[in-house]
Amino acid sequence: METTRQQKISRLIQKELGDIFQRQTQTMRGVLVSVSRVRISPDMSVCRAYLSVFPSEKAQEIVENINANAAAVRFELGKRVRHQLRIIPEIKYFIDDSLDYIDHIDELLKK
Repeated sequence: METTRQQKISRLIQKELGDIFQRQTQTMRGVLVSVSRVRISPDMSVCRAYLSVFPSEKAQEIVENINANAAAVRFELGKRVRHQLRIIPEIKYFIDDSLDYIDHIDELLKK
């Protein structure tokens, strides 16, 4: 169960990461990256961000690229939230495949 503080910080990080990825992917035509969910540890030091990538064929490649450049993204996040957070958490990125799962279930139900 997340505390109210964890929920507020998760929403703040989700909003700012979404904006960062939107600006970075403007140059890549036909690619959309959104932050679907953010979970933060109780000590606020580790954060798990779940990314939804369209088209889903490029998801693995894009998330690996983001994980490789995690320090730069964390620095940008730190500049944006420096007045709200004292310590910027270490962020790990994962693919959110819930939309693919929903599509798969819909296909199975149509048969």
